Amino acid sequence: MPALTALAPAKINLFLHVGAVDADGYHPLTSLVAFADVGDQVSVEPADSLSLNVTGPFGEALGATPDNLILRALRRLGEVAGTGEPKLKVTLDKRLPIAAGLGGGSSDAGAAVKLTRQALSLDIDDAALEVVAGVVGADGPMCLRMRTAWAEGRGDVLTDEPRLSPLPAVLFNPGVPSPTGAVYRAYDAGPMRSADRPDPPHDWSVAAVIDWLSVQRNDLQPPALALTPAIADALAAVSATPDVALTRMSGSGATVFGLYLTEAAAQAAARALTAAHPHAWVTATRLALQ
Repeated sequence: MPALTALAPAKINLFLHVGAVDADGYHPLTSLVAFADVGDQVSVEPADSLSLNVTGPFGEALGATPDNLILRALRRLGEVAGTGEPKLKVTLDKRLPIAAGLGGGSSDAGAAVKLTRQALSLDIDDAALEVVAGVVGADGPMCLRMRTAWAEGRGDVLTDEPRLSPLPAVLFNPGVPSPTGAVYRAYDAGPMRSADRPDPPHDWSVAAVIDWLSVQRNDLQPPALALTPAIADALAAVSATPDVALTRMSGSGATVFGLYLTEAAAQAAARALTAAHPHAWVTATRLALQ
């Protein structure tokens, strides 16, 4: 059987409203999550045992550690399927920066789980796969789905949102990590917000959605900025590009995104940012992979 390959797309929190930590140590949240048309590449092929090979521009920084989320998810899949560890060689072409607020690890795991089901012809439905994906964290099920959705609860209560049109965007990562745990601890030490779910926009055109998003927020942005000043510089750089309509941090950072009314404007902004910030990770994309 030839290798099977899939995109593990970057996950973007278009907004992120976060409440106070609950008794179980989790933060309730509400977010509108979209997926980009850029990401890592995951491949699987038959082998004598389960293994992971990590390549790509960010591969060296990640490494094929035994607790990698891909391996964790595939071992859990083997338990659920009753097959033991899947006998597959998994190759991860790591193209997304690490600790970047893009859900990269969870998206990698989701892609690997779906490819493994296909490669081994496992009789497991999507609902069961989502349970498997939960082993990597609260965003595991949404990253397995890889489609636009409202995320609530701990991020695991999902409602598909097919009305979102593709949003022209630029992703900019300043080349520094923003560890999720540290950001949440800093958030807990500051003023609490609520995980309120706003009414959806009445008009789902690109311009109207951007206007609606502009009055939402990312509650993790202030504590992330306090911990990682480079994020503020990234926001300023994207905000200074011509025709940018909205700039915000994704997830717990450090990646920020800019939204534009046209793909041409996003492409022009990406070229300008790449030239001005050669050490940053910059890409133009479309958000709303369905």
